[in-house]
Amino acid sequence: MMRRSIIGYFLQLGHALVSWKTKRQATVSRSSTEVEYRAMASATSEFIWIRNLLRFLGCSVSPAHLRCDNQAALHIANNPVFHEHIKHVKVDCHFVCERITSGKVLPQYTPTTEQLADIFTKALGQRQFHYLMGKLGILNPHAPT
Repeated sequence: MMRRSIIGYFLQLGHALVSWKTKRQATVSRSSTEVEYRAMASATSEFIWIRNLLRFLGCSVSPAHLRCDNQAALHIANNPVFHEHIKHVKVDCHFVCERITSGKVLPQYTPTTEQLADIFTKALGQRQFHYLMGKLGILNPHAPT
């Protein structure tokens, strides 16, 4: 049985979903905090790429709201003192911390029940699945496009 976690994120521009990704991690993580932090690093990297593209096209871009349901990962992102306790994810820590310090990314706690990325990474109950689909603005996933 695989013990590698699946990370996922998505990016919205306004209310429009513009990018998303789910991926099984290449290695086994030591904690759920590590998994969440790696997902934060991946989402931050994607945001920076899209931000640079939009700036190249002449658009102004406000800071990204980086939503996470793991409070330990948010504490690590906001407090460099914690970085010594997780040396095995040091590169991701510095990458995310630099973006937070520069104001390009604003970390924000989101309760698990409101975590929209879960729709891409977890088997959800029918009620939660439909609730998150509604939050994403998907009314009928089977409607022709």
